Amino acid sequence: MSAVFASLIPTFLIIATGWLCRTTNFVSEQQWTGLERATYVLFFPALIIDTLARADLASVPVLGVGGALVGSILLMAGLMLALRPLLVRYAGIDGPSFTSIFQGATRWNTFVALAVAGSLFGQRGIALIAVAIAAMVPLLNLLAFYVFIRFAGRPRQSPKEILRSFGTNPFIWSCAIGLVLNLIVPPLPKPISAYIELMGRAALAAGLLIVGAGLDIRRLARPGLPHVLTAGLKLFLMPVMAMLFASFAGVSGDDLIVTIIASSVPSAAAAYVLARQMGGNASLMAEILTLQTLLALGSMPLLITLLG
Repeated sequence: MSAVFASLIPTFLIIATGWLCRTTNFVSEQQWTGLERATYVLFFPALIIDTLARADLASVPVLGVGGALVGSILLMAGLMLALRPLLVRYAGIDGPSFTSIFQGATRWNTFVALAVAGSLFGQRGIALIAVAIAAMVPLLNLLAFYVFIRFAGRPRQSPKEILRSFGTNPFIWSCAIGLVLNLIVPPLPKPISAYIELMGRAALAAGLLIVGAGLDIRRLARPGLPHVLTAGLKLFLMPVMAMLFASFAGVSGDDLIVTIIASSVPSAAAAYVLARQMGGNASLMAEILTLQTLLALGSMPLLITLLG
């Protein structure tokens, strides 16, 4: 499908630009660190707030689509945790690397999903992706936070500290703000809404440039078990699970296709930023993201055709 290619090719080109900027030292290490922080705290949250605030949630099957995506995430997360002992014993996967594998198998690229669903189905597609954001983003960040605390070698925290860290997570509070703006608060003044929209637009380029900056082309040329495993689970198994859950919930037609889109996109650039911020294997995460983006050029059209 042309919409899929039109969304994924620019994504890959921006990743390549980030790699080139890092390789040539056009952007310094200190500048990359500042960009990572701004993307994590400002740009990604603004994108989430803007998408949720604008969506027409009343016109779409919120429970069917949201429930299908939550169910597929929980099932995939359980599968990854069950596989971890085998990965440690037979593949020598350490804790930080497991966090990257976990994120690679569960997280999703909001930008690509919005672009493809919007191109194919207009405002209804965007509204359904907003449902996906509300359903998936808090859950995925909760699961990722647990995995980092448990396996990335971070110092043990008290329950109070864990709750504080989770409550101050930018992805969590941005979902809450976006839903409040959508459901309760009257429309924001145009200058404020335009400000949030423009900040959100910066998330796409900034996040993907950061992914490219952390990429090691030499390792990507020789993909190992983590790369192949996460690609198979995220790009093929996750969409099948989401389709089955959605069909069972009575979701059909275009709504089912958007559910498949949301679950079949490659993992998110935010996963790399989070790996950098919380002690994961960031270089492995960058390689997983780039490989999935390349493979999704073929897998997404195929799955949308077969499953939709």
